[in-house]
Amino acid sequence: MPLGAASLRQLAPHAVAELTEAAQKILADSGGSTARPELLRRVAQASADLDETIRHACRPVDTDDGLFVLRGLTVDDTEIGPTPASWATADDTAAEWDVLLLLLATVMGRPIAWEGQQDGRFVHNIVPAPGHEQEQTGASSTVLLSPHTEDAFHPGRAHLLMLGCLRNHDAVATTAASVRKVRLAEDDVAQLSRPVLPILPDDAYTEAQGFAGPPPKIPALWQSPDGPTLRYDPAYTPLDDAPADHRAAYDRLTAELERVSVAVSLEPGDVLVVDNDLVVHGRVPFRARYDGTDRWLKRASVRVPGRRSRPPAEAGEHGYGQAVLVADV
Repeated sequence: MPLGAASLRQLAPHAVAELTEAAQKILADSGGSTARPELLRRVAQASADLDETIRHACRPVDTDDGLFVLRGLTVDDTEIGPTPASWATADDTAAEWDVLLLLLATVMGRPIAWEGQQDGRFVHNIVPAPGHEQEQTGASSTVLLSPHTEDAFHPGRAHLLMLGCLRNHDAVATTAASVRKVRLAEDDVAQLSRPVLPILPDDAYTEAQGFAGPPPKIPALWQSPDGPTLRYDPAYTPLDDAPADHRAAYDRLTAELERVSVAVSLEPGDVLVVDNDLVVHGRVPFRARYDGTDRWLKRASVRVPGRRSRPPAEAGEHGYGQAVLVADV
């Protein structure tokens, strides 16, 4: 199913120019490096002065799709250089896009990073990597990346996930499905609202996978003040440990998410913004060439101060020892 027109937000040319000029100035003042501590402070200062049209384009999700695509930014396919062989070799390639995403993220909330992922960077490079084709991580390619809540194992996970497209020659689709569009029986909702199973750390967090503490059991669904939310990652949920009635309810949730799933083939310059409390996202399989022309996304994560979309019990979880870094904006 394609994405509805109501979830497309077009940035005006003057807004694109303002964002681009701000990003270029910040990057120049930082010597071309996104790793300098002062860069986040400069981003916060610049974002406070951005035009109201940009703020309106970055308003909260307002459709049941639970996501939107910002369109209008541009990418020079030659200027950005070849797709990196892995996130570890990307360094500051296409660094202007790191700053663009951080500007947009800071308008929406507070950018976050993880000590245990991609060296604590606030913007990640999502590229296929040799030897990781079959993993359930962003480095995979030939396997279906199962729909999931981003960083579902952790109570400090993002409220919003941003994916900026730099290259997508093969029109590889990102999949997304909103809990606000599923239809479940009351018994299934009740079953999935109970804390029966844990969600374990994914393969991007090898240090967390060795954490010694007992895995906390969590509900897959929760009724927030604004409506139903979910926390879902079947690839890292030990479903075989659940009673049969819970597994059956979980299977029906999975089937419903498949039914309402949309496919978003991002174009260079598009920024997909996903509400991580409402929407699970994934990716269709593709065959990587590893010749510098493969799909290349930039990813940023955002927490929204004051948002009350999660069960209070999450505050007591250990997060498998993983520390969240929050931009001081």
